[in-house]
Amino acid sequence: MTPEETEEFGFRIGTRLQAGDCLCLTGTLGAGKTLLAQGIARGLGVTDPVTSPTFTVLQVYQGRLPVYHYDLYRLRRSEELIDIGFDEYSGPSGVTLIEWPDMFPESMPEEALWVELSPESDGQARKITLTPHGNRYSVLLKELS
Repeated sequence: MTPEETEEFGFRIGTRLQAGDCLCLTGTLGAGKTLLAQGIARGLGVTDPVTSPTFTVLQVYQGRLPVYHYDLYRLRRSEELIDIGFDEYSGPSGVTLIEWPDMFPESMPEEALWVELSPESDGQARKITLTPHGNRYSVLLKELS
């Protein structure tokens, strides 16, 4: 997918998300995780600019549902998740987007849609692999097909 297609795919996902949904976004630096998150947020009706929360760790946006956008890249210990209120914000009231969830896989929600972004050899396009964990996300994948 091109960058534009990645953002548009995120939009399609965002229009179908419900309160309590969680997406774990994995991939190398520059793979397009934040671009996908921007599309998801737009699909959820967020009108504010969506930026990578690399230095703030958490950005909260308001659309038709609250969007809790995490970037765990700079965290080093799972205890830091408590410090940032991970369990308090992640939950049934909004949609949670987590970049770098593979840093703390044991702390991630049991049910989530894992989205892996892999850059293609041309450096611009990316391959997106969706792995559902839980029935809700299997249904979501069927909706996106």
